[in-house]
Amino acid sequence: MKTTLTKRGQIAVPAEIRKKYGLKPGSKLYWLNTGKEIKLVPVSADPIEAMYGSASGKKLTEKLLKERRKDKEREKR
Repeated sequence: MKTTLTKRGQIAVPAEIRKKYGLKPGSKLYWLNTGKEIKLVPVSADPIEAMYGSASGKKLTEKLLKERRKDKEREKR
């Protein structure tokens, strides 16, 4: 989807995006500059809820336990 920047530096958020993310007048958006691109991210009213499940499938518990085992081995030396 494309939008056009106005002379006043404004953009319009497409209706499809507003509906999908529940954006309404007054919704907060965060501009993220990665150095290569700019991303526009909606700011959730409940950031904890927004992050829930975002790391699923990453096997983080196994990775944490592996790192702890390595730490214990280093401590023995």
